[in-house]
Amino acid sequence: MKVRNILATKKGHIITVPPDEQVRRAIALLVEHRIGALLVVDAAGKLVGILSERDVMRTAATDEGLFDWPVEAIMTRDVIVGMPQDDVIAVAHTMLEKRFRHLPIVDEGRLIGIISIGDVLKTQRDAYRGEMDTLETRLIAEGED
Repeated sequence: MKVRNILATKKGHIITVPPDEQVRRAIALLVEHRIGALLVVDAAGKLVGILSERDVMRTAATDEGLFDWPVEAIMTRDVIVGMPQDDVIAVAHTMLEKRFRHLPIVDEGRLIGIISIGDVLKTQRDAYRGEMDTLETRLIAEGED
């Protein structure tokens, strides 16, 4: 299965913020949209970072004044990205090994979406469920012969 299959099941638009957005507003967007990360894009729409719940929590643990800071002060800058043709198993491996939960997806340099480790796990669960149903149907059919 490919990442494009996951993106096809997701609805809605990509939630982004500019680097100069206040952290307070970014947190409000995370809560409002019930998501764990925001993509940070420049004026041209180019991905320049990602702001995750972890980024906020790490900073809040040492400086409670972060709410008025710009997002770019605490965002992750070295963002690993995926592509629509990436294999879901390979993506899951990378996310687990590198210990991150959100993967922006780009196609020909253009940001087209984001997937979470939850999206990946759900896709895998559904695929395994489908395989089990197929095997069960075959076993039942063989038993009737």
